[in-house]
Amino acid sequence: MTQPLLRPPTTLQPRPKANATSSSSSIASHIAVKTPQQSRAPSENRNPASTRQSLTPDVSDKATAAFVRRVLCSQHTSGGNEARPIDELLPPLTSSNEVDLQLYAIIAVVVKELVYSWYGKITPDQTFVEEVVQIIAHCTRALEGRLRKIDLEQLMLDEIPELIENHILVYHELSPHPALSPIPDPQAEKSIGQQSKNEAAYRQLLVQGALAVLLPTEDLENACLRTLVTDVLAESILGNSIGGRVCEGWFIWTSISKLVDAVKAHMNPRATGQEIEVDTRSRLEKFGLLSERGHDDTRPTMTRGRRTALAEVFWRVIQYGYLTIISLQFVIVGLFTASTTPRRSSSSSSMSGRMATDSPIAQSAEAPAAIVLRPLLGFRVFSLLSTVLDLSFRMPWLSGSLALLQHHLISSPLVLLRVGAVDGLFDQYLHSLLTNYLHIPSLLPPLLSTTRTTLFPRNALPPPSPAPRTPEQQQEIKHHCAETLVSFIPNIITRLASLSTEEVVKEVELELDVWSDAYLNKHLAYQILEAVVVRVLHEMGEKGVKELMEARGIDT
Repeated sequence: MTQPLLRPPTTLQPRPKANATSSSSSIASHIAVKTPQQSRAPSENRNPASTRQSLTPDVSDKATAAFVRRVLCSQHTSGGNEARPIDELLPPLTSSNEVDLQLYAIIAVVVKELVYSWYGKITPDQTFVEEVVQIIAHCTRALEGRLRKIDLEQLMLDEIPELIENHILVYHELSPHPALSPIPDPQAEKSIGQQSKNEAAYRQLLVQGALAVLLPTEDLENACLRTLVTDVLAESILGNSIGGRVCEGWFIWTSISKLVDAVKAHMNPRATGQEIEVDTRSRLEKFGLLSERGHDDTRPTMTRGRRTALAEVFWRVIQYGYLTIISLQFVIVGLFTASTTPRRSSSSSSMSGRMATDSPIAQSAEAPAAIVLRPLLGFRVFSLLSTVLDLSFRMPWLSGSLALLQHHLISSPLVLLRVGAVDGLFDQYLHSLLTNYLHIPSLLPPLLSTTRTTLFPRNALPPPSPAPRTPEQQQEIKHHCAETLVSFIPNIITRLASLSTEEVVKEVELELDVWSDAYLNKHLAYQILEAVVVRVLHEMGEKGVKELMEARGIDT
């Protein structure tokens, strides 16, 4: 059972935080050092480049920490505590200072826009805001403890891909979500209003159930704070995100383009393809394998073409041989590492044994069902890739061969060949790769920063929704997204498919049409949200909100 924090009513008293999961020792270390070049000459500020930079929101750790201190720690900074780190002024949200910084930035935006806008007109006292921050801190700490005890691999690579695959197969036309019924009809305004009411009620119930599981009894009994936090989370966060533009097709296409551009910038931060090509030609010319540019070669054209072809074949053999050696080294080292990795079954049994002890209503709730592990090769993410690429139609021979190989690796009659089964050698190898290269604590801070800048540009609520994009604008956004995705595909794949770049772009546009309907996208968003909530808060899959509140001794 989660123990409530004992705190005085006027100041925040944070608990000692565990060692941070990253290298940073303090959030305020980014803002403690003041640069001497804080003031510039007026002529320097007229530079167009600096003007463009000033229009871009500053999302650095220093600017984020300053924003959090200005909004949530104003009562402390006024007393001469500017040098104190933020993690000493505010209660810890997680075990990572970097994650706390981004979470507090989101909380600061919500408090500034939705609480101070009316509370500051009543009283300058900060006690109410501190109570809200304490409630959020209770929830985040409880969520972190539960997230450590669930199988994130199976959730992210099996359950969520299954929902996405069902979305692609137009599953929601046959099974509508209760919160999104009745289907809104533009010709019947009553159906649109009824659907909006059902969706708002569903969000309220979802947040109330989560608070009934996460909050200690002391904070849960405070109906005023509970109602305020519920409204902020249900309407301002979920309503403005899932119920707003996040589910629009053009927004999804724009997000995909930005994600691909970010990945490409991370993979190729220094040189472009043209620079690499020029450099390669110069090396070939240096060694005499190609004639120098601008040099009038009097040798016959046939001889020069033969030498150029031989040089190209030679360097391709060298390149592919090097890639083969690197791949074999990567696989061999990974297999040795996998043999020393703890088995998935042992960690899963310890997770299921501890899940029931984390909840304040654990004594009255039944223990969650045992976690059924599936082989990583059997996760639905591979089926999703096959559906997206439409392999069963384009290359049925390849789809059948991969399915047969998958079956034998998982369920082969010979035990020695069953390396893809749970705790098999290949299963452990994939598990070690995911553990080493998908390090969640290091991915969370940039993900939270991107989410904040997307939902709250310039640390404020977004302006009213712009006019709906015209069909021409949506087509242009989708075409740009398709071109961005195609540019990320290696050229060798397009050559094997015997398709031109324009044909590949058209094929990708057809696949992107799946995300064009905002109403269907809401089905997917709510089902993913439900899958995550039920896995993390298993009590909500067993009892309703009223039963959860009664189990805590709260009358509704």
